[in-house]
Amino acid sequence: MARVPRSLPLRLLQLLIGLALYGAGIGLMVEGALGVAPWDVLNQGLARSTGLEFGLCMFLVSLGIFILWIPLRQRPGLGTVLNIVIVPLAAQGTIWLLPTPDELWLRIVFLAVGLWTIGVATGIYLGADFGPGPRDGLMTGLHARTGWPIWLVRTLIEVLVVVTGWLLGGDAWIGTLAFALLIGPIVHLAMPWFAPRRPRESGETAEQPG
Repeated sequence: MARVPRSLPLRLLQLLIGLALYGAGIGLMVEGALGVAPWDVLNQGLARSTGLEFGLCMFLVSLGIFILWIPLRQRPGLGTVLNIVIVPLAAQGTIWLLPTPDELWLRIVFLAVGLWTIGVATGIYLGADFGPGPRDGLMTGLHARTGWPIWLVRTLIEVLVVVTGWLLGGDAWIGTLAFALLIGPIVHLAMPWFAPRRPRESGETAEQPG
């Protein structure tokens, strides 16, 4: 039986679930206190140096990145806009609900579950096909404008934000390294499960159950 493309409401639901889980994963890594993702080192450093809530700093940074899309001529999608709002809310909510545990083993669990959640959530919200997050758009926009390879643009951006965030007091530690090494493989595993289902060509035979 041929698979049918998902309806718009289901895609919207997938997008919202993915973004909420992404924010929850960030909150878990923050409360694990063993290091956070590169951009969150910056968000955490800003929060500690200004006294603002982590989620608010995340929102302001995302909004600033989104404004940079204008000269880079990037086209936002609904997912881009909702990413800016929902991810910081979910991250801050998780931080409020789950204080940093005293036990090291539990902090390691927070880190591991948070990292896995972020990876799977990335597959979920990208699979909804409503546009990239603001940071991905910055990366692809700079790639298009400069001609530099994607890997070089991403590396330069993430090194810059990690160093800046660390100087401001953010946690760049084992969790940051784990994120850099593992997030790609986790997203790679998750993407096929949540990618859009394309309609089959008219000449193809229907799938048979087996």
